[in-house]
Amino acid sequence: MSQLLALSLAESDPQVTELIRREEERQQNTLELIASENHVSRAVRTASGSVFTNKYAEGYPGARFYGGCEYVDVVEELARTRAAALFGAEHVNVQPHAGAVANLAVYLAMLNTGDRILGMELDHGGHLTHGSPANISGKYFQCFSYKVDAASGYLDMEEVRKTALRVQPRLIVAGASAYPRILDFAAFAAIAAEVGALLMVDMAHIAGMVAAGLHPTPVPHAHFVTSTTHKTLRGPRGGMILCRREFGRAVDKAVFPGVQGGPLMHIIAAKAVAFKEAQSEDFYRYQEQILKNARALALQLKELGFHLVSGGTDNHLVLLDLRNKGITGREAELLLDDLGITANKNAIPDDPQNRYITSGIRLGTPAVTSRGMKEAEMKQIASLINLALEGKDDPVVLARVKKEVKQLCAAFPVYQEMLV
Repeated sequence: MSQLLALSLAESDPQVTELIRREEERQQNTLELIASENHVSRAVRTASGSVFTNKYAEGYPGARFYGGCEYVDVVEELARTRAAALFGAEHVNVQPHAGAVANLAVYLAMLNTGDRILGMELDHGGHLTHGSPANISGKYFQCFSYKVDAASGYLDMEEVRKTALRVQPRLIVAGASAYPRILDFAAFAAIAAEVGALLMVDMAHIAGMVAAGLHPTPVPHAHFVTSTTHKTLRGPRGGMILCRREFGRAVDKAVFPGVQGGPLMHIIAAKAVAFKEAQSEDFYRYQEQILKNARALALQLKELGFHLVSGGTDNHLVLLDLRNKGITGREAELLLDDLGITANKNAIPDDPQNRYITSGIRLGTPAVTSRGMKEAEMKQIASLINLALEGKDDPVVLARVKKEVKQLCAAFPVYQEMLV
C-alpha cells in the first residue's frame, strides 16, 4: 500500500483538518436558521465518505461504460426504488449533482433553445434556475415570470393563469425558494393543461414535508418534479428528478450524457440512506416539529413587531420585511452572524433595495429542529433576534445576545462526537 494512502487526514493534511475542526465548532456554536441548510445524520455522513467515491460509473444500472459496477448498480437501484416509493413516482433519476442540474436536465430533455418558460419572479420568492437572466435558463430560453400579490404576499392563481394565457409557455415552473405558503399544485396543473404547457415543480425546499405527507404532493399533478436531497429532506447535497414513466428515457439521457458525466456514487449511496430514513416514524415526527417550530417562530416575531411577508407561514420558512426595523437585510445578516445566528438576506416582493442589500431576511427551522429544539426555543430565538436588531448599537446588549446564543447551542449539540 502507498504510504500516503495509509495516513490519516490529520497526518496528510493538517491545514484541511484544522479547517474541518473549525467548521465543526462553527456549526456547534451557531444557530443555523438558513432555510435551505440542515444537519445530516451520522449514517448519511458515513455513506457520503465511503469507498463508493472511488468508483467511476458512467451510465445507469445494467448499462455502464465501465466494469466493476456490480455494487454501485445495486446502491443506485436502491436509491431509485426508495425515492419512487417515498414520493409515489413512476420514474426517478438520482444522479443529478444538484437541484440546479436537475432543473437543467428537464429543460434539455423537453425544450428547444428559445422555447418559453414561465416561473416565479426571483424577487418574489423564485429561484435563479427558474428563468433568471443571470442563469443558463434565462440565456437559452425566453423566460417570463409570475409574481405574488405585493400586498398579501400570496400567489393569486388567477393572475398566474392570466400571465400564462398571455405568454403561452412551453413549460411552467412551480416552486420557490422564499415562499412561506402552500403552493396549489392542482391549480398549476389546470393552468398548464389550459395553455398546453408541461408542468415542472421544483420542490427542493419542501421535499421533506412532502415525503412525510405533511405538505400536498406535486407528483400526481406535474409532468416533472425536481428536488435537492438536502434541505428539509436532510440527505446529502445533491439533486433528483421524479417524472412520469413516458418521460423517463428522455430525462435519463438529458442527465447523462446530456449535462454531466460520471455520477457521484458515494453521494448516491448517501441519498439511498436518507430516503430510508425519510420512511421512518422518527422522520415524520421531525417534519411535524419543523412545522410547529416555524409557526412558533413566526408568531413570536409577529408579536415583537416584525412584518412577516404573507403574515406568517405554512411551511418551514419565515420571510421578514425589515423596513419597519430600520435595518437592511445585509446589515441584519452580518450583525446576526457575528452573534452566532446564521440567516440570509433575502429580497421581499417589490424590494426597493438591490439583491446585494435587500430589505428582508429569510429564516428557517429545519437545522435547529434537527438539534432537538422545540417551540420554547423558537420563542427564545425570536426574542434574541429582536434584541439584537433593536440593540444593534449597544455593545452590552449584543454581548448578552451572543452569550445566550452560545448557551442555547451548548444545550442542543449538533453531534455527540466530532469527526476531527
